[in-house]
Amino acid sequence: MNRIFEPNWRSLREHATPQWLKDAKFGIYTHWGPYSVAACGKNGSWYPYNMYRPESSRDQGQTEYHRKTYGGPEKFGYKDFIPLFTGEKFDADEWAELFKSAGARFAGPVGEHHDGFTMWDTQLSEWNAVKMGPKRDVVGQLERAIRGQGMRFMVALHHAENWWFYPHWEKAYDTSDPRYAGLYGPPHNLKGPLGPAATEPKERGEVFVPVWPFELQDKPSKEFLDLWKAKTFEVIDKYRPDLLWWDFALSRVQERYRQEFLAHYYNRGVEWGKEVVVTYKWNHLVPGSAVIDLELGRFKDITYHDWVTDTSIDDQGAWSYVQDAAFKSTSVLVHNLVDNVSKNGYLLLNVGPRADGTIPEVAQERLRELGKWLALNGEAIYGTTPWFSYGEGPTRMIGDGAFSEELEVEYSGQDIRFTVKEDALFAICLGWPREQVRIASVAPILYESEIRSVSLLGHDGDLTWRLTSDELIIDTPRERPCDHAYVFKISRGQAF
Repeated sequence: MNRIFEPNWRSLREHATPQWLKDAKFGIYTHWGPYSVAACGKNGSWYPYNMYRPESSRDQGQTEYHRKTYGGPEKFGYKDFIPLFTGEKFDADEWAELFKSAGARFAGPVGEHHDGFTMWDTQLSEWNAVKMGPKRDVVGQLERAIRGQGMRFMVALHHAENWWFYPHWEKAYDTSDPRYAGLYGPPHNLKGPLGPAATEPKERGEVFVPVWPFELQDKPSKEFLDLWKAKTFEVIDKYRPDLLWWDFALSRVQERYRQEFLAHYYNRGVEWGKEVVVTYKWNHLVPGSAVIDLELGRFKDITYHDWVTDTSIDDQGAWSYVQDAAFKSTSVLVHNLVDNVSKNGYLLLNVGPRADGTIPEVAQERLRELGKWLALNGEAIYGTTPWFSYGEGPTRMIGDGAFSEELEVEYSGQDIRFTVKEDALFAICLGWPREQVRIASVAPILYESEIRSVSLLGHDGDLTWRLTSDELIIDTPRERPCDHAYVFKISRGQAF
């Protein structure tokens, strides 16, 4: 084929966000791997990091649990979890059906986390889910099942972090043994700063940017980067994902490698005849070359660029399954999605399955409840665009950007978000507004003559309304058509 995208930023910035993502709005991904076996702590996917670091663990509970349960990393290394990660109840079709029922329009797994264990049928490492653990091509089975449900397929990749993730300098641990370098990464001895990440808000209104324990350490070797690139290309060429999601250590991948991967993926999309998209964090790719992702956070206001939140269905950012994690309410999930869409954003929701491959029952319940809401109100989400204003109401976000969920707020029936599709303006109340909805934002914009009708999705018949110089006033019905959020559809025609 003719090369369309060159590995330079000017060329890569010509790539546009696919229309399918602009219309889809909502996706689901899964953190599932050997770290799911221990199933404890604040962030389950970071168990392999913390189990080796008694002096500087980001989660001392995981460090202590590993010593108490397994005798410590001297006796039981992370590699020893792999035979216990059997996934005997994993059913890709069941997962895909559940994600479809939740209203997701794209879905997929973490292909490789920081731990170095590859979840696809790779020719580049012996440490993979086909030869060990579940002994299945997890990525491949999910690709077929998800596409079979009519959804787009995504893969999340974290494998750039593997360079810093394990303490190769600790001779008492298996992480220093060259025999296991395929899992733990090539041994190197630079310890670097190992203090815990500062993620807790100091006071209301202030959200700390995480300082990862290895962020200032040495740069990865050419050998490591070549393997990083080869694995990335293998996923692209083998599974043809519609979306590739990247975690934070992409910032330490040498610039040319980042450009080459983007050019390869974008050109392959052209060759396949389909639109593809990449997401990234912070400033790890050049603005305009891909879609920015905010971990556990969102923007306060409508943005000039599109973006995506990645958040987890649990309420502590555990990502993978942990036994004691509680779950976000369905209202919180609905409000997160609605708020994002009104501000030119999307939502990627994580689910953490158990080690045996089953998805926790509470998580399934939340997903089905979210899907029930979308089945009734999806007209105001899918295929919509933002309006002039994202919304109005008394409740304001306290934090902003990545990790602003630390300061999450609770919305009311007076908090309204707007979306638009064709001639319809949707006003979505993030709570039941009682007898009337009063919307100030529309008064300076809408003419009374252009409003054909006002209705409430899920309620039969039109509603009475009146437009004053200050606000649009809508009389609400007695019965609520659903829970969580309520969509008033303002159908419009020619003003004159």
